[in-house]
Amino acid sequence: MTAVDFAAFVDRLAQVSGEVILPFFRTAIGAEDKSRGGVFDPVTEADRGAEAAMRRLIAQTFPGHGVIGEEYGRDRPEAEYVWVLDPIDGTKSFISGLPTWGTLIGLMHRGQPVYGMMAQPFTRERFYGDGKRAKLRTLAPSRGEAPPSEWTTRALRARSCASLREATLMTTSPLLIRDAADRAAYARVENEVRLIRYGGDCYAYCALAAGFIDLVIETNLKPHDVVALAPIIEGAGGLISTWDGEAAAKGGRIIAAGDRAVYDEARRLLLAG
Repeated sequence: MTAVDFAAFVDRLAQVSGEVILPFFRTAIGAEDKSRGGVFDPVTEADRGAEAAMRRLIAQTFPGHGVIGEEYGRDRPEAEYVWVLDPIDGTKSFISGLPTWGTLIGLMHRGQPVYGMMAQPFTRERFYGDGKRAKLRTLAPSRGEAPPSEWTTRALRARSCASLREATLMTTSPLLIRDAADRAAYARVENEVRLIRYGGDCYAYCALAAGFIDLVIETNLKPHDVVALAPIIEGAGGLISTWDGEAAAKGGRIIAAGDRAVYDEARRLLLAG
């Protein structure tokens, strides 16, 4: 069985998670702080309910598969196939009523990411890829005042960018780069680019795959933050790794770029210290 055989099942996971999450969005939902006195790290009933729903469906359909999830931890992480789930990547945006969040659904085969989706049920977008190609499915624009009713799918392609001087850089927040040396390294890159945007979480990586921005730099990521995004970025022709050039699947300090020239130039600056 190849990774592409799982595409329809990933759509089902996106559907069941969205059905749990959407009723809570832009409501007076409460948030618990998981940090226990550290940097605010919210979790909501929507996060937990969506991951539980996806785990149930995986267990029913593929009982031999493992699962790694943000909210409920690891179950058989040594299995041949392992699902890596982040029910709401961008919970801070979610509780603030902003649509820059998404459900991350990744699949690893023998430890390597082979398929990923970022599903945004509010905007009705699904970004997905298998490392060789990546696509976006969304509602097609309608004419006049009629609501959109037809789906459209298009290929994703990261854009060319000759140098950092022409690049658009995104990071969720420089304040999340807590190590002083890492923060200084990030600043070296930020000082060279044409445009900087903050926020976005997983949405920033999908904007890169869609050809709208050129570079994403972050630190302190966990596998559930990045496994689903790697096949999308690479399927769109981009690059994603740790700052040290290692595979991104284990998380840590992550850089993603749409063009090799920008990737190489940014990594030189990040590692210059």
